[in-house]
Amino acid sequence: MAAPGEYFSVGSQVSCRTCQEQRLQGEVVAFDYQSKMLALKCPSSSGKANHADILLLNLQYVSDIQVLTDRTETPPPLASLNITKLAARAKTEKEEKMSQAYAISAGVSVDGQQLFQTIHKTIKDVKWQEKNIVVLEEVVISPPYQVDNCKGKEGSSLNHVRKIVEKHFRDVESQKVVQHSSAPQSQKESALSS
Repeated sequence: MAAPGEYFSVGSQVSCRTCQEQRLQGEVVAFDYQSKMLALKCPSSSGKANHADILLLNLQYVSDIQVLTDRTETPPPLASLNITKLAARAKTEKEEKMSQAYAISAGVSVDGQQLFQTIHKTIKDVKWQEKNIVVLEEVVISPPYQVDNCKGKEGSSLNHVRKIVEKHFRDVESQKVVQHSSAPQSQKESALSS
């Protein structure tokens, strides 16, 4: 039999203090005795009722561990996971991060990177070709990534991409106006004098 605090049953309610003096309380969802790792299900930090935060705690960095209620019956079965969907999501996330890393390493301007992200929100078939943005394999946007830099066969794809580019830069400009108008007076004066 393990001593108190050495083993935690799934479903038990525990409380502990972190090395940053934060008090945590939640339901044990997993515990690994060898690595002394504890997974706690806590109320969602977003405040959403149907969500929960899962915290992984290294017990070497917590103190004052208390078992508030111990669960002795067999825990309910785990929810099934759609592995195919999770793998597809992971692959998509990896591709997006690789695309961002490529753009940075290729020396693409911040404007170009932001435009790429804006287009990607609407059209998933977008990629980098050196410093050019290629959309739907039909439209190429070259630096400095303005509407006039959109090239391709005249038609609905080119027109659609041009509208996205135009709206993107219009939104960027309106954000600059909002930021400038909300800046403290001293910043406005220094911007005007320079």
